[in-house]
Amino acid sequence: MTLNVKTTGTLRVPAPGIALPYTPTAPRTAPTSNTAGAVPFPDGFLWGAATAAYQVEGAAHEDGREDSVWDVFAKVPGAVLNQDDGEVACDQYHRYPADVALMKDLGIKAYRFSTSWARVVPGGREVNPAGLAYYDRLVDELLGAGILPWLTLYHWDLPQAIEAESNGWVNRDTAYRFRDYAVTMHEAIGDRVDVWTTLNEPWCAAFLGYTGGQHAPGRQSREDGLAAAHHLSLGHGLAVQALRERAPEANLGITLNFEVEDPLNPDDPADVDAARRLDGGFTRIFADPILRGAYPEDVLEDVREYGLERHIQEGDLEIISTPIDSLGVNYYHGNAVSAKPAERPLEGGAPVTRPSSSPFPGGDGAYTHPRGLPVTDQNWEVQPEGLTRLLLRLQQDYTGPRGIALYVTENGSAYDDVAGPDGFVDDQERLAFIDVHLRAIKDAIDEGADVRGYFGWSLLDNYEWAWGYGKRFGLVRVDYETQERTVKASGRWYGQVARANAVPERSATPLPHGRDDNGGDKAVSKA
Repeated sequence: MTLNVKTTGTLRVPAPGIALPYTPTAPRTAPTSNTAGAVPFPDGFLWGAATAAYQVEGAAHEDGREDSVWDVFAKVPGAVLNQDDGEVACDQYHRYPADVALMKDLGIKAYRFSTSWARVVPGGREVNPAGLAYYDRLVDELLGAGILPWLTLYHWDLPQAIEAESNGWVNRDTAYRFRDYAVTMHEAIGDRVDVWTTLNEPWCAAFLGYTGGQHAPGRQSREDGLAAAHHLSLGHGLAVQALRERAPEANLGITLNFEVEDPLNPDDPADVDAARRLDGGFTRIFADPILRGAYPEDVLEDVREYGLERHIQEGDLEIISTPIDSLGVNYYHGNAVSAKPAERPLEGGAPVTRPSSSPFPGGDGAYTHPRGLPVTDQNWEVQPEGLTRLLLRLQQDYTGPRGIALYVTENGSAYDDVAGPDGFVDDQERLAFIDVHLRAIKDAIDEGADVRGYFGWSLLDNYEWAWGYGKRFGLVRVDYETQERTVKASGRWYGQVARANAVPERSATPLPHGRDDNGGDKAVSKA
């Protein structure tokens, strides 16, 4: 590979052992030099696309794979829209060569994918050689196409047997089993994969899965969610230690999801405290132990009655804060937060019939309010300047002092795609969403944030968890009946960005499309 992701000579700085308080910042309204016109990115900036195993692979019970918690949860009445499941999904298990060729044609330089624990160690028992062989083939295909494999070990698909027999992530032992699974994967493909992400969005796995009940395994317990959160962080640290011992030069990291929590009225102490609660229960409950080596005192106080501190053993925080090389940043939207409920709140969850609860153990009395911003098809507000502020906050408080690089590992949007007779989707709203967020990233880079890459979510339309197949995020449309792939307008445009390493000047009219001289899809910008 020509892309330099190894970390030879990196100075890995220990965590300071001091957590940080919540400090609100004001939304930015002034235009910048990146607001209009063409925007070049730094040399070597990495352009990628992302998916997750359960969302795209299919082959859910082929070649030795057994149930994950999501296979079981999808069968619970009312848990997933239309009772959709990932049995077939995008069938990437069988179609990966064509998907890799598609990425190569688009000019995408890195593929962020996850490996399925339930495929590699089905039932959490013996290693499945057929499962490992799939990822061996996928990695070779990517490398043969000149695409960097960006591997995530866990994107929420815990083997169901570990959940049923051992209490899942509520049980401390699962962290050690995760470490062993990480070593298994590295033994198989570590000679060719240089980038290893431990967990994707542990907040979702812990709190949507064990406290709110919106995600697998569907529990509704504040105590269980907090136990799961700590053990996920512990599993991350244990895996980093084990991988670092095996591969000192590998690029090791974690991906966290972030929101920017703004007090609706920054002059109202109650609103500020409500925003603090959500910031603590969403961002700092993971960022501070992992990147600073301590839990914030206000977060511990917010959830004291639910027993988080009972699970924190001596030495845990040193393991959890084991130095990493990269932090993956997933960002979709921010929130305006108040101590008072909104008259007409935006409902952003899937309209399923199974009852659920708040995923915030310490979030009582905190409510989000609409601000009149544009919204996606999921009622998520479009707030690109929030990404600028987030990246600068991470650089200043978390990653910068420890020499950790930032990558935006997920960013994208669901819109009501309308396909033409040929399957083409002229998704100008999604294209504009990506455009403004890339410009926001460049604002952060210009102000000192060490952001080194961007991964569009998602490469393909896919299984969108509780939404089933009801929401499409893809740069590429998937016809779920035929599995035919058709690059959307946003995908053609993104390929142009990746090849040019620059965001082109926007056109007010839809971009015409065709084939470029290298055989790839292109979008032609009108000056």
